[in-house]
Amino acid sequence: MAVHAATIEWARNDSKFTDNRYSRAHTWRFDGGLVVPASSSPHVVRVPFSNPANVDPEEAFVAALSSCHMLWFLNLAAVKGYVVDTYTDHAEGFMEKNASGKEWVSRVLLRPHIAFSGAKVPNDTEVVGLHHEAHAECFLANSVKTSIETAGSWQFRGSG
Repeated sequence: MAVHAATIEWARNDSKFTDNRYSRAHTWRFDGGLVVPASSSPHVVRVPFSNPANVDPEEAFVAALSSCHMLWFLNLAAVKGYVVDTYTDHAEGFMEKNASGKEWVSRVLLRPHIAFSGAKVPNDTEVVGLHHEAHAECFLANSVKTSIETAGSWQFRGSG
């Protein structure tokens, strides 16, 4: 069993706190030493109590799902002998209210743009199959109830 950890740090500093006028800016620390500035989304908590320059949990959720999908896609493509030159995803997460009126990220739309080259390139059906396999293997996709959809594009560059 693998364990994945992150340290989240926040401090009140000089704010009163009980008036709900405190900064939501905080940091995420990861085991490799990376420190990521984070905050609530300005769509949830207005500026200056959120910092729009920082990563918010909803953005990170979308990025994590996209990253997991991409990593599985690249692995599966390599195993099948396809050469991927570039993979860029313009993913979006959509907030909606559930039946209880609570907001949640109901859907994530992955929009990967992929360029292949080499002697063996997948056809459209094979690329769609790779996306289905990547979704089925992605640890995060298997961990959430959010709908994850893929609507991307790809190009093929023959031998090279």
